[in-house]
Amino acid sequence: MAAGYRLLGASGVDIMRGHAKGLIFKAQLSTGMAIVGLVTAMPASSQEATELKPVIIQAEGGTGNAEATGTSPVKGYVAKRSTTGSKSDTLLRQIPQSVSVIGSDEMQDRGVVNKVDEALTYTPGVNAQPFGNDGDTDWFYIRGFDATQTGVFMDGLNLFSYGFGGFQIDPFMLERVEVLKGPASVLYGGSNPGGIVNLVRKRPIDEPLFYTDIGINSNGNAFTGVDFSDKVGSSDTMTYRLTGKVAGGDNYSDFSHDLRGFIMPQLTLVPDDATMVNVWGYVGALDQVHTGNGFFPYEGTVADAPFGKIPRDAFLGEPDIDQGNYAQQMVGYELKHEFDSGWKITQSARYGHLRKHEIGPYGFGYINTTDPTNPNYYWLNRIGFEHKSTSDSYSMDNRAENEFDLGRSTHKVMVGIDYKYYRLDHVQAASAAMPIDPIDPVYGNPQPENSIYLNQVITQQQVGAYVQDQIHFGEGWLATLNGRYDYVDTQTRNGPTFWAPNQNFAYGYDKTAFSGRAGLAYEFANGVTPYVSIATFFNPIVATSLTRNIKPEEGNQIEAGIKYEPTFFDGTVSASLFELTKKNVVVTDPSTMLSSQLGEVRSRGFEFESKANLTDSWKAIAGFSYTDLEITEDANSALVGNTPYLQPKVQASLWLDYTVLRGVLEGLSVGGGVRYQGWSWADNENNKKVPGAAVFDAAIRYEKEDWGASINVTNLFDKEYVKGCGGLSTCGYGDARAITFKLSKKW
Repeated sequence: MAAGYRLLGASGVDIMRGHAKGLIFKAQLSTGMAIVGLVTAMPASSQEATELKPVIIQAEGGTGNAEATGTSPVKGYVAKRSTTGSKSDTLLRQIPQSVSVIGSDEMQDRGVVNKVDEALTYTPGVNAQPFGNDGDTDWFYIRGFDATQTGVFMDGLNLFSYGFGGFQIDPFMLERVEVLKGPASVLYGGSNPGGIVNLVRKRPIDEPLFYTDIGINSNGNAFTGVDFSDKVGSSDTMTYRLTGKVAGGDNYSDFSHDLRGFIMPQLTLVPDDATMVNVWGYVGALDQVHTGNGFFPYEGTVADAPFGKIPRDAFLGEPDIDQGNYAQQMVGYELKHEFDSGWKITQSARYGHLRKHEIGPYGFGYINTTDPTNPNYYWLNRIGFEHKSTSDSYSMDNRAENEFDLGRSTHKVMVGIDYKYYRLDHVQAASAAMPIDPIDPVYGNPQPENSIYLNQVITQQQVGAYVQDQIHFGEGWLATLNGRYDYVDTQTRNGPTFWAPNQNFAYGYDKTAFSGRAGLAYEFANGVTPYVSIATFFNPIVATSLTRNIKPEEGNQIEAGIKYEPTFFDGTVSASLFELTKKNVVVTDPSTMLSSQLGEVRSRGFEFESKANLTDSWKAIAGFSYTDLEITEDANSALVGNTPYLQPKVQASLWLDYTVLRGVLEGLSVGGGVRYQGWSWADNENNKKVPGAAVFDAAIRYEKEDWGASINVTNLFDKEYVKGCGGLSTCGYGDARAITFKLSKKW
C-alpha cells in the first residue's frame, strides 16, 4: 500500500505514517557529432584526383559519444548532459552537485520492468525499495531522507503527493531516470532535502522507430509493450510517438496478482529551427491484490520467533477482501522558442488526475507474546484499513535563458517563474481486525466494519521566482549562483469522522521562503573538475490537527567533490563529500502525543560513482556510498545522538556487461552485478539491527537482425534477507529470485 496515515490502537489517537505503500528537436551540429563526408578537390593535373579524408567534428566531451541534449537517449551507460541539476541543458561536470543518470539502455540491460525504484538499486546514495518490493508505490530515500512524496518530478515538474494521493510511473515510458542529490529547492521550490528523482519521458524522434516486446517472469507475471515514433505522413515538421504497455499476472506473495497498463501518445511540431512544441497525454491504471510484504514483525523475520520465521511469500491479509486500484490521467505540453536576440524561452505545463482505492487488513505486531498457553500466542495483530483518495494537480514552469559575454567572463543566465497546485480529497477508515496465525493462516473469518477516522480535503499552492547565472571566467573557472523566492499556501478542511460526527473546520498556513545555491568549479584540460557548493532548502509540510505554528522544514548542505571525464575512454567518475542538516522536523512527544517542529537530523557522507562504455563490447557501473545519519534534536531527548531507522550506512554496487561483436556468437551479451547493503537500525531507539546483505543479478541477451531475446535474473542465488524495518512491526523482505524472459523486435 502507498504511503499514508494509519490508525494504531483502539483510542484512535496514535496516527502513524505507515509503510506505504524529444521531445528531441533538431540539434545543432555544435551539440552533436557530425561527419563531413568525402570532399573531392580538383587537382592541378586533370589526370589525377586527390581524395581528402573525412573530417570528424565531435561534441563537447572528448569522446564524441555525448548525447545531443540533456533529455536525449543516453548512449550505453554514460550520460554527459542533464537538465535536472540546472533546469537547463548543462554538462554534468558543470553542475556543482552530484547527479546520477540511468538511461533506457541501462534499464533494459538490467531487466527493469514495472517499477521506477528498480532502476535505482545500483545508484549510490539512494536507498530504493527500502521495505522490499511494493507493487503500487515507488520508494526512494536519498542521502537518508524520504523522497517518495515530495522528491519525485517528471520533466522538471513536481509529482507532489501526500498520503495515498501519488502517481506511479511505468519505467517503459521513460528515457531517463535522474537523481539530483542534495537540496533542490533553489530550482524546484519545496522538495525533499536529500535530493529529487526526475523522470524524463521518451519523446518523438526524427528517425523512424518501431519497437515491440513481450515477456513473462517466473512468478507468472507477463507484459507486452509497443513504442512507435515517426513523421506524421510526409510532413517534415511533425513527428509522433505512441508508447504503451500492459502487464499482469501473479506476484511472489501468496494470493497476490495484478493487472496494470498505460498508453502515452505524443505529437511534436517543429515549424522552424527556432521553435518546438510537444503535446502529450497519458492514461494509466492498476488493479491488484497487494503483496503481503512490508508489515511483518522484526521477531519472525530478522530474528527467530518461537515458531521460527514468517515465510517470505506469506500473505497475512484477507484474499477475498484485499484489493487496490488506481486510475490516473495526465495531459501536458512543452514549448520552446529561440529569438534572434539569443534569448530562448521554455514553457512546460501538466495537469494530472488520480483516483485511488485500497482495502484490506494488514499486520501490525503480535497480539500475545507472553502466555504460551493462550491460543493466540504469537498470532499477528491486524488492523482493518480502507481509503479512498482523489487528487488533482497542476504544474507550470516558465523560464528564459540567454548567454552573453561581460568583460572577460561568459554568463549563461536563466530566470523563471513556476506554479504548483495540489488538491487531495481523502477518507481513511480503520478497525481492529481479527488476528491471524502467521505460519498457518486461516482466512475468511468475519471482519469488523471499518470506521472513518480521517476525512480531509488538503490544498497546497506554491509560486516561485528564480534566477541562475553560470559564469565562465579565467582559464577554466566556473561559478554557479542561484536564488529563489517562494510563496506557499496550505489549507486543510476536516470533515466528519466516527469520533467527531459533526466535525467541520479548517486550518492552514501560508509562508514565504528564500533558497540559494553557490558553487565554484575548475575544469582542467585532462577532464578533472573539482567543485564545492553550498545550498539551502525548504520543504513545506501539510499541517495536521495536532501541529501548531507550522513552518516548512528547512536547512542547508555543504558539498565538495570531483567529477572526471577521461579522455581515453567514454566514461564518467564522480566522488563527493557532504554535510546536510534538516531542521523543523515534525516529531511527537511520547508523553503528550502532541506534535511539534523540534526535530533536527544531520546527514554526513561520501559517495562514489563511475559509469563507463569501456569499449564497444564492455560497459560497467560501480558505486559506493557511506551515509551517517544522526538525530541532533528531538522532543524525546533519549533519541538525540541516535540514527534513524531504515537507512544503511554503507551501500555498494557493481555491474559489468559484455557484448560479442564478431564471430559465431556475434550479438550475444552477458551481464552480471552485485548489490550490497550494510546493516541498518530497525528502531529509532537503536536497540535492534537489520543485518546487511549482498545480492547478485545476472543477464544474458541475444540480438540478430533486429530481433532480441533476453533472460534477466534478480537475486540469482535467491538470498532470503530483510531489506529494512520502519519500526519493529513494519519489516519487509528483500526481493526473491525472479527470472524474466523477453522477446523484442525493431523495424
